[in-house]
Amino acid sequence: STPEALVFEGKHDVRSITISGLTSDGYWIDLSNEPSFTTTDTKVKIDSDGYIHPVAVGRTTVKVTFRRHSIDLPVNIKSVDTQPVSFVRDVMPTISRVGCNAGTCHGAAKGKNGFKLSLRGYDLDLDYQTLITDLSGRRLNRARPAQSLMLLKPTQGVPHGGGQALEVDSRHYKTFHQWIVEGVKSDVNTTKRVSRLEVIPNTTEIHLPGMTQQLIVIAHYPDGTSREVTSYVIYTSTLSDVATVSDSGFVTAVRRGEAVILVRYESLYSTSEILVIGDRSGFKWEET
Repeated sequence: STPEALVFEGKHDVRSITISGLTSDGYWIDLSNEPSFTTTDTKVKIDSDGYIHPVAVGRTTVKVTFRRHSIDLPVNIKSVDTQPVSFVRDVMPTISRVGCNAGTCHGAAKGKNGFKLSLRGYDLDLDYQTLITDLSGRRLNRARPAQSLMLLKPTQGVPHGGGQALEVDSRHYKTFHQWIVEGVKSDVNTTKRVSRLEVIPNTTEIHLPGMTQQLIVIAHYPDGTSREVTSYVIYTSTLSDVATVSDSGFVTAVRRGEAVILVRYESLYSTSEILVIGDRSGFKWEET
């Protein structure tokens, strides 16, 4: 498994893992979509998507099982304190992930339908001021957060030219909602943005078309902290006829060849190189 152990620093520090298996033919394959994750300890909980959440401080293990094989993943929960939602590290990355500040939406040169955000969130303070002051502050309803236009528009609670961009029970919706509940505070002047992205794996071989590889993305910050941002990243394949990638970082091989998965989080980019080998049965090396 990657990583080989998990460390949680707070209640909202949610993690996932990738699982690899060695075949009888001697090559490694990704099994992230196959194993079952179980624990008998109430210190952690595992959601339907396989994400592991901290519940109580202490050490425990999560058992990962695939057919007759299993491993125990060590888990260390250092804290389950709830940290306030950060405008810089939570809200703005979510706005980018949903696509609100893309060039085809409110990040366009003139915005969309009278509402403009900086392209891909390059100006945090401007975006914050726009959100809280535009339309006389009607985009955010502190008394009744669920009635905020910031939530009603993307969920189609009221007409929205961009269609439905959020599900009401999604993690991204809950981030916006909690930020409003906490008083729509800004930490633009006190919190640094991400400084480095780590993609796991940064290069991988997929042996046959149809086989898959789950990517995990870790954001590293100037203060030395890190967090998993796999579900907040924008993914693009340079050659979708070689390998495709889903919104959750799930790569699927299409044909033999090489492709690069481009990963964008806030203003940073990173890559994962994908080599699809293809069916080489019958191949024999001949000296020339």
